[in-house]
Amino acid sequence: EAQLVESGGGLVQPGGSLRLSCAPSGFTVNDYDIGWFRQAPGKEREGVLCFRSRNGITNCADSVKGRFSISGDSVKNTVYLQVNSLKPEDTAVYYCAASNTHYVGVFGYEYDYWGQGTQVTVSS
Repeated sequence: EAQLVESGGGLVQPGGSLRLSCAPSGFTVNDYDIGWFRQAPGKEREGVLCFRSRNGITNCADSVKGRFSISGDSVKNTVYLQVNSLKPEDTAVYYCAASNTHYVGVFGYEYDYWGQGTQVTVSS
């Protein structure tokens, strides 16, 4: 059974950084596109923040480009989301998702498997 497990969230002060991890089981990061999403309290889930395609192409949304970056480690079978210069408005549950039915999807419906999420709270 395909599963995704996120980790690395926590409480961080404004300006701080975190590295979130997404570890699939049942498939490899070279077989699926992996995207990171977030949902803030009381808000709808945003479109993809960053993605890493199954052939290693990466990109991030303009809204987070320059602060967030995505990378993958095929040996560890893990995709990372590096989040820097965090702001209180980045507070959200961050989810990774995987797709092999769409290519570099932007929307949540284009992804087939989802992790349980990891909480990021930015507060002083």
